[in-house]
Amino acid sequence: MTLQGSNRRSFLRRGAADGGFASAAVAGLAARAARAEDGLRARPAPGNGGYGPLRELTRTDGASGFSQTLRLPEGFDFAVFSVAGALMDDGGAVPPGHGGLACFATGARGEWRLVRGHGVRGVPEPAAGEAKHRYDALASGGTTTLAVSWKDGVFASEGSRQSLSGAVASRSGGAAPWGAWLACEETVSGTGAGWEAAHGYVFEVAAGADEASEPVPLKGMGRFVHGGAAVDPRSGAVYLTEDQATAGFYRFLPEALGRPAEGGRLQMLKFADEWNRDTRTGRRAGRTAYVEWVDVDEPDPSGAEGDPFAVFDQGWAKGAAVFGRLQECFYADGAVYAASVSGGDEGEGQLWEFRPRGERGGTIRLVFESPDAALLPFPGGIAVSPRQGLVLCEGTRSSSVLRGLTGEGEVLDVAAHDGAAEWGGAAFSPDGRVLFANLRGRARGDRGEPGRTVAIWGPWEQGVL
Repeated sequence: MTLQGSNRRSFLRRGAADGGFASAAVAGLAARAARAEDGLRARPAPGNGGYGPLRELTRTDGASGFSQTLRLPEGFDFAVFSVAGALMDDGGAVPPGHGGLACFATGARGEWRLVRGHGVRGVPEPAAGEAKHRYDALASGGTTTLAVSWKDGVFASEGSRQSLSGAVASRSGGAAPWGAWLACEETVSGTGAGWEAAHGYVFEVAAGADEASEPVPLKGMGRFVHGGAAVDPRSGAVYLTEDQATAGFYRFLPEALGRPAEGGRLQMLKFADEWNRDTRTGRRAGRTAYVEWVDVDEPDPSGAEGDPFAVFDQGWAKGAAVFGRLQECFYADGAVYAASVSGGDEGEGQLWEFRPRGERGGTIRLVFESPDAALLPFPGGIAVSPRQGLVLCEGTRSSSVLRGLTGEGEVLDVAAHDGAAEWGGAAFSPDGRVLFANLRGRARGDRGEPGRTVAIWGPWEQGVL
């Protein structure tokens, strides 16, 4: 698999020009929440958003022989590929536990690069990937990079390889506008638990690199249970979430734009008018508050393995706010959005919007809160569509659905399957033609369904997405 190099300046210019779509999309979440709060079911979009009813299609991955059945609208098709256990170009096997992903342009029309996280936890054991590129020889997590193409209406998976080796629980992360994936570890385990190295860090994975990334932990971004990452392309600030019941919302100010490995300053969000604001309950959607940032003096504290709150407590001591489990984080339309999967009066999820104003502060508001999981399940992943809508990864005990959401709060079914694997991440190609999504599958062992990635294409322009 040959990967083309990435130009940091061009990616930064492109990122700064993006936006203008998220406000309408997030308004749809607020409208849907208001309807659910009144005890009403989701309002379906007329004609399933213009795409019509779903019908079954089955496709088989040629590399692994795995067959996948999806229900898609008429005129749509899909491919399943990169199934856990299948052989990659570097001789290794596709790791299990498919998680978040991002799609990067390469500069060639119809050719893209996917970088995908893998949430492998388990116990210490010999790891995958070349020994010289492993961060921890006993850790099996990391990322894979896939070359894919869409030319003349034909989709192809061109190759794959391990791009980060030796991480633990690294299924989440976020795309950086200079052409990199920021892989986040969701644990602070280390040598005390039998690993060869300390964990709880963020790693940078260049999407355009020709071989595995050097596994350098970005210690300035903190050692804590990371949930996700998002980059403001205007300032280069990296926003970080924390996946714990008592969580902080952080930002990392790099010394050099687009080069986080050169160091920077870690900070934690504080409400300007209140010391230690608890955002988990008693909050009203739509209300805006001013916030500021307080420094975290020791982003990589020596006692983090024994105390997973060692970073959080530093910000808390300076008045920083507390959130419920913060996971997904993304940038759009001049704002950073952070998902709290346990926040809200019912504990069923919140979505927060932060808008920067200069370096010192900005505003934050609660744009969405689920009042009832039965009426409004909190999505396991969110992707912004090219036509100002959202694609939500939603799951139940009997079905896993990719669901579209319009700016008016109307819902539509994009894709569904009846297996046990949940949708674990979604992203559109840069030209909006193809939707990529992961089905997580089992994280370890032989039981359950394997993780896999699907590509979905069709007449997106005929509907609202």
